[in-house]
Amino acid sequence: MTWIVYILECTDGSLYTGITNDLARRMNAHTTGKGAKYTKRRGPFMVRYTECFDTKGAALQREAVIKSLDRPSKLRLVLSSTI
Repeated sequence: MTWIVYILECTDGSLYTGITNDLARRMNAHTTGKGAKYTKRRGPFMVRYTECFDTKGAALQREAVIKSLDRPSKLRLVLSSTI
């Protein structure tokens, strides 16, 4: 199973980082207000970054690293992406 670390840009310009094994399903959850509490009223969203991992543990570790970055570093990561 492939796990995906993703960064969403919310309508207010903020960035949300999460993991999933089904990005389409997770985006639907965010869009319908059933995703994370943080994104409940910040839609619509745009996926700005994705990174795939073979294990949930590896994805969780990467998510933690990304969440610890400051905003300028996250924006550099997003800009380096080919999405």
